[in-house]
Amino acid sequence: MIFIQSFFRPHQLITHMFMHDPANIAHLLFNMLALWMFGSALENVWGPKRFLIFYIACGLGAAALHLTVLYHQNGQLLERFSHLASYQQDAVAEKVKEALNEPTLGASGAVFGCLAGFGYLFPNTYILIYFLFPIKAKWFVLIYAALELYAGVQASAGDNVAHFAHLGGAIVGFLLVYFWNKSNRRHFY
Repeated sequence: MIFIQSFFRPHQLITHMFMHDPANIAHLLFNMLALWMFGSALENVWGPKRFLIFYIACGLGAAALHLTVLYHQNGQLLERFSHLASYQQDAVAEKVKEALNEPTLGASGAVFGCLAGFGYLFPNTYILIYFLFPIKAKWFVLIYAALELYAGVQASAGDNVAHFAHLGGAIVGFLLVYFWNKSNRRHFY
C-alpha cells in the first residue's frame, strides 16, 4: 500500500470560503453578485455581526457535507485500490493521490446558505433570472436546490463543482433562519 499524504489542515474549514480558483473569474464574480444580492438583504435585517456568524456557519455546513460525501466516495476508491496487486498499485498511485488531495475552495456553499436564508425570509420577493424572467424567491431556491441535488447524484465525469457543498450551505442556512425566526413566525419580509 502506498503512503497517501494528507494535505488537510483544520484552518482550511474557514479559509476555503475566502479563496477562489483564479482561472474561473466568472464564477467568482457570480458568487459575489449573489452574495451582494441576497447577503445584503440578510445583513440589513440582522446586522453585520449576526450575518457574519450566519455566513461562517453556512460555509462550515458546506464543508461538512462535502467532506462527508468525499469520505464516502474516497472510501470506495481506497477499498478498490487495496485489492490491487502491488505492481498495479504503483501504476495508479499518482491518480489515487490526486483524487484524495484535490483542493476544495470557494464561497459557493456559504452563498447558497444566503440564498436559502433569503428564500425563507423573503419568499414572495421576485428574482429576475437573466434580468428577464421573474420567479418568486421560494421557488427559485427550491428549483436551484433540486438541480444541485440532481447534479451531485449524477456526478458527471469532469465535473469539478462541489454540488453537495452547495446543498450543505443551503441546509445550514435554512435551518439557522428557521430556528432564529421561530419566535417570529408571522413576520416575513
